[in-house]
Amino acid sequence: MSIAAAAVATGRQAEVYLFWWALERFLQDRLDEPDFSPPREDVTDRFEKRGMPTLRALREHLRESGLCTVHGCTGSLAALGGEAIADRQTIDGWVGWTAILQRTAGVVDRFYL
Repeated sequence: MSIAAAAVATGRQAEVYLFWWALERFLQDRLDEPDFSPPREDVTDRFEKRGMPTLRALREHLRESGLCTVHGCTGSLAALGGEAIADRQTIDGWVGWTAILQRTAGVVDRFYL
């Protein structure tokens, strides 16, 4: 989300694809608190003291820019058992790996984290 926020801040288009644990946080609406694993109080404290944006704040910035879309992976959605709540999320669309690879073919600055 931070990389996408930097991209839209410079006027670039960005696409974010959520998988596994990132998708799970969106499905559970856990976007307001840092979640470092294993728990790291020192990092959490620095995160909060520096006023680092939450995932919710980053998502709002991306939405307001009009330059970014956020998609969830259908395979991860199924594995997490989130189909019943998928339509209530702040996710722009649902795609599988084939679509992701087609949509990002030739993109030179694509990141998988």
